[in-house]
Amino acid sequence: MKVAIVIPARLGSTRLPRKMLLAETGKTLLEHTFRAAQSSQAAQKILIATDDVAIAQTAASFGAEAILTDPSHQSGTERVAEVARRLTDCDLIVNLQGDEPEMDSGAIDQAIGVFREFPEALVSTVACPIRDRRLLDDPSCVKVVLDHRGRALYFSRSWIPHPRQWHDDMLTSDPPIFLQHLGLYVYRREFLLSFADLAASPLERCESLEQLRVLQAGHAIWVTVVAHSSKGIDTPEDYQAFVTRYRQRHG
Repeated sequence: MKVAIVIPARLGSTRLPRKMLLAETGKTLLEHTFRAAQSSQAAQKILIATDDVAIAQTAASFGAEAILTDPSHQSGTERVAEVARRLTDCDLIVNLQGDEPEMDSGAIDQAIGVFREFPEALVSTVACPIRDRRLLDDPSCVKVVLDHRGRALYFSRSWIPHPRQWHDDMLTSDPPIFLQHLGLYVYRREFLLSFADLAASPLERCESLEQLRVLQAGHAIWVTVVAHSSKGIDTPEDYQAFVTRYRQRHG
């Protein structure tokens, strides 16, 4: 299978303006995500999909290939799908959000590996255990519950499952009871192209979670559970915490 990672990146962000170009570490946030993608052993190509010339120029400055996409796209998935239409020699397309600078390459490769293990799979993604109760109350932490084969039953910003009676040891259960969804998808190319043309579903609009469009259309999403989460960058506080972690690791 030939695999391409496509990183959607836009300049307009309401909670953290121009976050793709923030560079307090000496590298832009976008470059950090690109370097994380480069560590994948399973992908043969990495592209950045953007609607902004400044991002395309920045990508070129650190050796990445950027493709300018239609500025009218409403989501990163639509942007990735536009690029995927040109990648006629690829079997799988990885959608790695541009604000995931700490995504583990092992998680990327495990999500790709699902398609070798389950030839019927159309979409895969990644989750990790939730061990902090505060995350259960945080609507920006998306939760997912799985069936016994590792397919998503539902994604929500609310508690799922919601215990009738709470016990603190629920957070240390093995296997984990609570799972956090991470910002990574792998699609069969043909399915991605058809998915991008589907109208938003009622559940998707309610929760503002695009992956619910897949489930409500009757398709399965396979979920690989990894040990640790990566932290997406959505707010100034997220970015400063990332900068602190980076400096601690690199001195």
